[in-house]
Amino acid sequence: MTGGKFPPEQLRRQAAARVAEIARTMGSELPRLGGAMQDEIAETIPELRGDSVILELLRASTQSNVETFLHVLQHNIAIGELLPPSAAVEYARRLAQRGISASALLRAYRIGQNQMLNWGVAEVARTEADQDVALAAAQIFQTMTFAYVDRVAEQLVAEYESERERWLANRNTLRAGLLNSVLAGRDHDLGAVESALGYGLRQHHLGLVVWTAEQAGTPSELRRLEAVVAAIGESVRAAGPALFLPQDSSSAWGWIPLGRNAAKPGIDIDDLRRSIQSTDRGVRVALGRPAAAVPGFRATHQEAQRAHAVAIVAVDTPVTTFDEPGVQICSILARDLDSTRSLVADALGGLAGDDENLAQLRATLLAFLAARSSYVTAAEAMHLHKNTVKYRVDKAIAARGRSLDEDRLNLELALTACRWLGPAVLPRAGRRTRP
Repeated sequence: MTGGKFPPEQLRRQAAARVAEIARTMGSELPRLGGAMQDEIAETIPELRGDSVILELLRASTQSNVETFLHVLQHNIAIGELLPPSAAVEYARRLAQRGISASALLRAYRIGQNQMLNWGVAEVARTEADQDVALAAAQIFQTMTFAYVDRVAEQLVAEYESERERWLANRNTLRAGLLNSVLAGRDHDLGAVESALGYGLRQHHLGLVVWTAEQAGTPSELRRLEAVVAAIGESVRAAGPALFLPQDSSSAWGWIPLGRNAAKPGIDIDDLRRSIQSTDRGVRVALGRPAAAVPGFRATHQEAQRAHAVAIVAVDTPVTTFDEPGVQICSILARDLDSTRSLVADALGGLAGDDENLAQLRATLLAFLAARSSYVTAAEAMHLHKNTVKYRVDKAIAARGRSLDEDRLNLELALTACRWLGPAVLPRAGRRTRP
C-alpha cells in the first residue's frame, strides 16, 4: 500500500472507519442476517434437523454471535479478551447433552465465518469507491472474522467437551444403578427400563467388556472404547446403537443389540477380531455369547466378565471370547492362580518351562489331543506337515517325562491353562516339578 495515494496509517484508519460503518449498517439488519445464517447452517448440517429445541438455540446463538462480532468491528474490541455469548455457550452445551458431534459445532462456525465474510466484502465493494481503501477494508474483514471464529470456537469446544463429560457421568450414574438392579434379577417395568437405558431388552444381545491395556485414565480413553464398541456393532450388523456403560476412565461394559429374530444370531469371530484391531489396537475386548431377552442380557454379560477374567491374566490376548474352547474352564482356573500353577507343574513336568520352544510343544500337544490323537487332523488345524506334528508331540512327551495316558484329564487342563493364561500359570523359578 505504500505505493498508493494514501500513507499507510491514513489508509488503515480509512479502511477501519469503512468497516465500522458497514458493521453499523449490518447491525440494523441483524434479524435478517442472523436468520439467513441460521437457515444455511440448519440446511447444511443434517444432525441439526428435526430438533426444535436445538434449532431455536441455534437461532439465538447465531443472532448473538453476529451481534457480538459486529460490535467488535464497530468499537475495535480486542479479540483476545472476548468471551462467547451466553446463548452460544448454551447451544454448545445442549449439543453435548444430545450427543451431537463437536464437528457439527465447528462446521456451523465455519459456515458462519464464510457467510459473514461474503456479506462484509460485498458491502465494502458496494459502498467504497476507492480501490485501495476497499482492499484494505476487505482484508480487515477477513482477518477479524478468522480471529473471532478461532477465539470463540476454541472456547466453545472446550465447553462442549466439559459438558459432555459431565452429562455422561451424571447419566451413567443413574443408568448404572438401574442396570445393576436388572443384572441382579430384580423385577422391573420393562418399558420404563428400556426408556431409561435407551436400549431394548426384548431381543438378542451380545455382551462385552472393553478396556485399554495402557490404563492411562484420560477422558479420551472412554471415547476410544466407545468407538471400538461401535465398530463391533457394525461388524456384527447390530440392530441399533449399543448400550455403553463406563466402569472407570479406562474400562466399560457394553451390550450390542442383535434384533428379535427367533434364530440365534451367528457371530464371525475372525471378522470381529479384524474389525477391532483395525479400529484401535490398544483396546482389548472380552465377549460373551449372543443370548435372548432379559435372562440373555444377564447371561451374555456374565460370560463377558468371565472371559475378561481370563484376558486380564493372559496379557497378550487382544480379543477373548467366552465361546472359544478352553476359555470357560480357564475362567474358573483363573480364580485361584496358585492352585492352577500347581496343577500345571504336576501335570506337565518338564514341559512347564517358560520359554518359546516349550510353548510351541505345548500348543502342538494341545492341538493333537483336541484332534483325538490324530496327527493328520492336528496338522490341518495348525497348517503344519503331519511329520512336524509327530516330531513335536514326541518331544513334548519326552519333556513331560510320562505317557499321554497318564493323568490325561489334568494334562489337558494344564495345557489349556497354559494356552489361555500364559506365563501366569507356569511354575516360578525354583519350584519343584514332578519327575
